Amino acid sequence: MVLHRPHLTCAGIAFALYLHHLVSAIEVPLDSNIQSELPQPPTITKQSVKDYIVDPRDNIFIECEAKGNPVPTFSWTRNGKFFNVAKDPKVSMRRRSGTLVIDFHSGGRPEDYEGEYQCFARNDYGTALSSKIHLQVSKSPLWPKEKVDVIEVDEGAPLSLQCNPPPGLPSPVIFWMSSSMEPIHQDKRVSQGQNGDLYFSNVMLQDAQTDYSCNARFHFTHTIQQKNPYTLKVKTTRGVTETTPSFMYPYGTSSSQMVLRGVDLLLECIASGVPAPDIMWYKKGGELPAGKTKLENFNKALRISNVSEEDSGEYFCLASNKMGSIRHTISVRVKAAPYWLDEPQNLILAPGEDGRLVCRANGNPKPTIQWLVNGEPIEASPPNPSREVAGDTIVFRDTQIGSSAVYQCNASNEHGYLLANAFVSVLDVPPRILAPRNQLIKVIQYNRTRLDCPFFGSPIPTLRWFKNGQGNTLDGGNYKAHENGSLEMNMARKEDQGIYTCVATNILGKAEAQVRLEVKDPTRIVRGPEDQVVKRGSMPRLHCRVKHDPTLKLTVTWLKDDAPLYIGNRMKKEDDGLTIYGVAEKDQGDYTCVASTELDKDSAKAYLTVLAVPANRLRDLPKERPDRPRDLELTDLAERSVRLTWIPGDDNNSPITDYIVQFEEDRFQPGTWHNHSRYPGSVNSAVLSLSPYVNYQFRVIAVNDVGSSLPSVPSERYQTNGARPEINPTGVQGAGTQKNNMEITWTPLNATQAYGPNLRYIVRWRRRDARGSWYNETVKTPRHVVWNTPIYVPYEIKVQAENDFGRAPEPDTVIGYSGEDLPSSPRYLRIRQPNLESINLEWDHPEHPNGVLTGYNLRYQAFNGSKTGRTLVENFSPNQTRFTLQRTDPISRYRFFLRARTQVGDGETIVEESPALLNEAYTKNHVDIATQGWFIGLMCAIALLVLILLIVCFIKRSRGGKYPVRDNKDEHLNPEDKNVEDGSFDYSDEDNKPLPNSQTSLDGTIKQQESDDSLVDYGEGGEGQFNEDGSFIGQYTVKKDKEETEGNESSEATSPVNAIYSLA
Repeated sequence: MVLHRPHLTCAGIAFALYLHHLVSAIEVPLDSNIQSELPQPPTITKQSVKDYIVDPRDNIFIECEAKGNPVPTFSWTRNGKFFNVAKDPKVSMRRRSGTLVIDFHSGGRPEDYEGEYQCFARNDYGTALSSKIHLQVSKSPLWPKEKVDVIEVDEGAPLSLQCNPPPGLPSPVIFWMSSSMEPIHQDKRVSQGQNGDLYFSNVMLQDAQTDYSCNARFHFTHTIQQKNPYTLKVKTTRGVTETTPSFMYPYGTSSSQMVLRGVDLLLECIASGVPAPDIMWYKKGGELPAGKTKLENFNKALRISNVSEEDSGEYFCLASNKMGSIRHTISVRVKAAPYWLDEPQNLILAPGEDGRLVCRANGNPKPTIQWLVNGEPIEASPPNPSREVAGDTIVFRDTQIGSSAVYQCNASNEHGYLLANAFVSVLDVPPRILAPRNQLIKVIQYNRTRLDCPFFGSPIPTLRWFKNGQGNTLDGGNYKAHENGSLEMNMARKEDQGIYTCVATNILGKAEAQVRLEVKDPTRIVRGPEDQVVKRGSMPRLHCRVKHDPTLKLTVTWLKDDAPLYIGNRMKKEDDGLTIYGVAEKDQGDYTCVASTELDKDSAKAYLTVLAVPANRLRDLPKERPDRPRDLELTDLAERSVRLTWIPGDDNNSPITDYIVQFEEDRFQPGTWHNHSRYPGSVNSAVLSLSPYVNYQFRVIAVNDVGSSLPSVPSERYQTNGARPEINPTGVQGAGTQKNNMEITWTPLNATQAYGPNLRYIVRWRRRDARGSWYNETVKTPRHVVWNTPIYVPYEIKVQAENDFGRAPEPDTVIGYSGEDLPSSPRYLRIRQPNLESINLEWDHPEHPNGVLTGYNLRYQAFNGSKTGRTLVENFSPNQTRFTLQRTDPISRYRFFLRARTQVGDGETIVEESPALLNEAYTKNHVDIATQGWFIGLMCAIALLVLILLIVCFIKRSRGGKYPVRDNKDEHLNPEDKNVEDGSFDYSDEDNKPLPNSQTSLDGTIKQQESDDSLVDYGEGGEGQFNEDGSFIGQYTVKKDKEETEGNESSEATSPVNAIYSLA
């Protein structure tokens, strides 16, 4: 056998060495200021996916965004030809972006815009391309109409029900259900294949109990289409014959399958047989890929995720039951769309520098590499002597300004393609130092440190370090200079302190920056805690004395059993140690002192052992109130807070449960102590919130189950600075104390709310009217009186706090009222008598309430002629305007006195009387016609007429003539009769009184003369009637013959007396 060894030519070796020694490209810092100043060819930053499926119901957005300096402009091609966006009214492009927007709100077919789109981003330095975007509109076609016959099948036979869904885009999701939308139960005997068909390894009689419908769910429209259901008719036999397995899918004993690298491989075997067979999977010549395989669909499918070339080979599935087994071999071939090995990267060069772009891709079959420049094939571009294309590499030599461009690398094979943009930018930029000016670096003596000086320039500058302005470059010995601009010191010494200068230089200039180095003393614990054995209840002290650099802030913390120690009420942390008061068994353990600064730290550890006291001795100890806390200390002084620390006193055998912190200030209430806050008994330090402009003094009281301790000795005073008030007075009110004033009052601010000297209040008020003017007054007391105000009108009121530092925020407006007065009388008082048992009163509110009505006062008394009853009083709420009086008798009238009331008192009175029983409803608005002149004249005329009629009657009677009985009755109903005047009648007495010229019998009865006619015979309705208000309406009329009465209804005149009452 002859071995053919690969060999390299001399030219090839030289070219490879040349590429290896090419100058590395310049890296542009991420500093946004620098990037915005530098020219930059376009770079695609966002684009739609290559296979882009859109919903036909929505507008279409094809994304393309890019960055560059200047800002790029955009254009598009469709199906390889220029796409004129301006000519299509439905298409627009987003501002400062290349994203296409296709709007269908005004109509149009999305299918008309399907095709292959590509975006171009251009500026002065080149053109970048997006991938080719294949735009397709989602489709969800209807299921073709078909007639499905009843399927007859023998029991135990295999069966497959075909789905054949309509070809949707993307492909629909298939599932089987009955026509009643019940899912089909699936198991190793009945299952759905990847092609959507439903497979029965063997049919059983129970399978005919339902029908089978294939359903397709489409992604974009979220619709489900249902195929006409299959109906099974299972023919039974005496017994089902057991059979060996046979493959239903795939057919035969072998098949092949091709899969692309990086996707999931799905292998499927579905077998028939009685009983239903089991499926097992194997790979020839090895194991199934570890960590990538998954069995699905009751072991009928094998999924291998993220397939690679190593997964190629032969796989076989074994179907077996108790009758035998069968296997099917699947030959898997893995192909690959192109994938990157070296994706080209942006290249920034200085004038005269060399560089290269590398585009390496792999695939199966191996992809071809095509170079483009600014979107055009590089072969068709203008010649560039500084550029050389060598397969997957472009070499640049001695580049010059103006050579900037965007290069595209297209790697493609039959399974796909890759497109990458990489720009070449030739820059000449003077050196720039990117670090902050005048840095300060602190380091602990003898520690390693590093001084940073990041820089940028094109060509790449050279950087040198100097100390204290000396001319020698720092490199070597204790110093090491790095290419990124850092200067490293292996061990910082005191003599290394000073000012270091970094200088960056290229052919365009230089830049420099200074760094100051300070070397600090280390932090050391010179006396740490020591192991101790103490008795319970004693007061051990753990030392921690520290030496540190005085220019650094020191922090000392304690750990117990390697966890942060909670400094409770029985512990006090001091500068040089920790004291534990009343030590207990729980305090036993490891104590670590940690001293740290911003640069370093040190620690020391000791173990504390606590000896217990017998329990019986503890129970016998008397319990008392705790001793007062002591040694109050104020630390962490701030504008609005301070830390108060104290040492607890002895708890006297009863644990301390609480601490009460009190304060006293010497401006508003000197000598008066106020509670500030309360804390649990487990603490001995607290941060207190403070108010401005208060001269605080604090004290602490301890509390246990027995009682409270005496207050501690007060702390030193702490004066907070002043500030303008932050709140305004509360409880602002405006109310009159007299009818012509309004008193404005409020709750004043207390000592912790004043916030500054000379606290005062700005009082503002105005009538509640948009046109009203504001008045103001500044006072120091919480009260101000406004005089000469109208009676009971609303005012808007504001009270704002102010001190010498300024005013509080704008206050809220409250509504107040000026002083009240007596109200006017109610507008009216109406009296109605619906029957003889009750009287209804109704009134309206006063026209001028002059305040807030508090109620009504009603006084009333009954009267009958000159007789009056006792006065009764009723009080009503301000909302009540009705009252019903139950009469005590049906004859008496009532006189009513009604007044409204405010808090000042009762107002004017309205007086009304109930009407006589013969009258209609009586109201305030009724005019008393008895006092009118025309009425008096009319009454006199009627009285004269009645007198004349009576004289005529007497004359007729004396002559023996007849007269109507009505005349006699009318005489007794004279309105001047006393009984009529007081509204009462004595009908029985009136009927028995003798008429003039009548003769009375000895027994007191009236002797009728010349007429035996009964009074009843002349009446029209028998006995008299009462109207609604109780007045008598019975009338006597002359009896006529029936025919005469019916023939002449107006032949009889009305009684004069009745005419009088009708007028009244």
